[in-house]
Amino acid sequence: MSEKIAILGGTGDQGLGLALRFCQSGREVIIGSRKAERAVEAAENVRSQVPGAKVEGVGNDEATAAAEIVILSVPFEHTAGTVKAIKESLREGQIVVSMAVPLATAIGDGPMRTVGVWQGSAAEMVQALVPKGVDVVSAFQNVSSHRLQHLGEPVECDVVVSGAKASRVKIMDLCPLVDGLRALDGGPLPNARIVEDMTALIIGMNIRHKAPDGLGIRFTGLPE
Repeated sequence: MSEKIAILGGTGDQGLGLALRFCQSGREVIIGSRKAERAVEAAENVRSQVPGAKVEGVGNDEATAAAEIVILSVPFEHTAGTVKAIKESLREGQIVVSMAVPLATAIGDGPMRTVGVWQGSAAEMVQALVPKGVDVVSAFQNVSSHRLQHLGEPVECDVVVSGAKASRVKIMDLCPLVDGLRALDGGPLPNARIVEDMTALIIGMNIRHKAPDGLGIRFTGLPE
């Protein structure tokens, strides 16, 4: 049986996009939010676009407790608070996926820059906050929310996945569920620092190249 996927922040653009795509592939998704009523509304939105979708909306704690994979799709400034709030619902063996990027918007600056994180990256900060036995994997930072929500079109983006080997392989296996996504083994979690910084670069390029739907990244020369 496929593991349940919780998406905390599934009411936002990127989290909702992932929920739509995973449900489209037939996976069971639990959308979480600080306000359960917002999660219920998001789940209804998914069902309206993906008939027969296996999706429900609940509070963050309930979503975390019910899933094997917990995806954090919340802004950086809310990431630590969210992890602390769900800490009692996390258990050994779960995987937490960090999508957070420490954009300078967290301190009132622009999104084309990042701020320093004591642990080295947002993903490593999350790893420092979760209970022992919970693996944190970095993934999905650079996937366009607009393209995720265009269900009839492939997303066309590589996803660099970093973290403990067994856990990152599990998250890499989620990527082909989304048409056009390709998972790349990004190695250990500290490599998330590089991927998170790339996000700020891509945001700036979206602005300069007037690409409102969002650019994707592709790595060339990889063996098939």
